[in-house]
Amino acid sequence: MSRLVAVVDDEPDILELVSLHLSKAGFSVRTFPDAGRFQKSLISGQPDLVILDLMLPDADGIDICKDLKSEKKTAHIPVMMLTARGEELDRVLGLEIGADDYVTKPFSPKELVARVKAVLRRHSQQENAETVELAEGVVMDLNRYEVSVRGRKLDLTTTEFKLLRILAERRGWVFSRDEILTRLWGDEKAVLDRTIDVHITNLRKKLGRAGAIIENVRGVGYKLHD
Repeated sequence: MSRLVAVVDDEPDILELVSLHLSKAGFSVRTFPDAGRFQKSLISGQPDLVILDLMLPDADGIDICKDLKSEKKTAHIPVMMLTARGEELDRVLGLEIGADDYVTKPFSPKELVARVKAVLRRHSQQENAETVELAEGVVMDLNRYEVSVRGRKLDLTTTEFKLLRILAERRGWVFSRDEILTRLWGDEKAVLDRTIDVHITNLRKKLGRAGAIIENVRGVGYKLHD
């Protein structure tokens, strides 16, 4: 069965262009000219990926993405932001709240399709993941995007969860800041090295004493204590 992509944009030409190229690539596509109709569609079924315009007539794309990532039923759906706005703040904000990729208009349809495939491939690799015990009493549920410490669920952002998941892939392995940046945000140049340090600091605070499992390797990056 082909993967379903929802495209939310108020420009008919964009909807037609994206739909055409995704369909040629073997995807099923549903298009929506506004946020309202897209949100109503989630009641009857969920797409495998959402391409979301930042500026919609009835809502802010940033808010829609934030809502998707904050709800358990939709947090697993990858989101690609598609917009004409190219300011650094907009790009960083979209990625910070959990967007999986960011494409600025005008764009190459072939590149867009390639990036859709790449995002879906990353998510497919995680579909059959199980819970992982990071330390005594610290459990990570990779399917539910949840981390708990001695039974207490932590309030992690999507980015914090993804960062912890990367470190958990290989215990004791040192991940450089550049590698973590690439894994989280691809080639997004607006995100700086210090962004990782901020997320690590917040993550440690939320983990409490268990935060000691995240070690800083001076001048290189971070690792999960083995």
